[in-house]
Amino acid sequence: MIRGPSQVTAPARYRQLDNAEILATLTRLRDRVAERFPDSGLARVAGELLSLSTETAALVQYVQRPHWPIRLGAGLAILAMALVLVVMVSSLRLSAGIDGFAELIQATDAAISSLVFLGITVFFLLTLENRLKRRRALVTLHQLRSVAHVVDMHQLTKDPERITSPHLNTASSPERSLTTAELGRYLDYCSELLSVISKLAALHVQHFNDPVTLAAVNDVETLTTGLSNKIWQKITLLDRTRREPEPPSA
Repeated sequence: MIRGPSQVTAPARYRQLDNAEILATLTRLRDRVAERFPDSGLARVAGELLSLSTETAALVQYVQRPHWPIRLGAGLAILAMALVLVVMVSSLRLSAGIDGFAELIQATDAAISSLVFLGITVFFLLTLENRLKRRRALVTLHQLRSVAHVVDMHQLTKDPERITSPHLNTASSPERSLTTAELGRYLDYCSELLSVISKLAALHVQHFNDPVTLAAVNDVETLTTGLSNKIWQKITLLDRTRREPEPPSA
């Protein structure tokens, strides 16, 4: 049985992240946060993350496509060094010979040093494009890591225990005006934002096979997972208090 093109390529969309779908999901999430908590800092964080997602999309396109000016320049430089090396070898007057063992050692050492220098230069030129892409990717990943910490700061004072067992506030106590339902939704939004941050980080290495960038992406994913686990502990505690029966009245 011969499969048509649509049958062959259709499953591929579920094997990789789609930046457009992530952007649409984040846009809806930003709107949901802004509609339910219009004057909150979390809504502004969601808007900032949406702006950062557009920068991530541009970066993904940058690292995915080949940069021919860099490749052409590196190729020409390597070719020029190879021509210079050929000219130097061909200009040697082997008929003069080498007088003594000391001159042989000196000539061998000079040749090895030249080869090592040329090898380092060639390696530098061949990896130039990859290192430029890595530098830009690490800058964006650092920003995503910072936004993850900002999200964590916004949920820091959202403590379910203050609703279930209220205590007297002190002069420095944060203002807690959310109801139980609003608090649960607020914490859920924080968890969703952290999940989107993780997906935006994963986009950096979907078409860019660089071990340094991959390690940075793994760090962001580990960070967002740990922060999300703390939030879900609060959500679990909040749900548990909702299900607990009220004590019978005297």
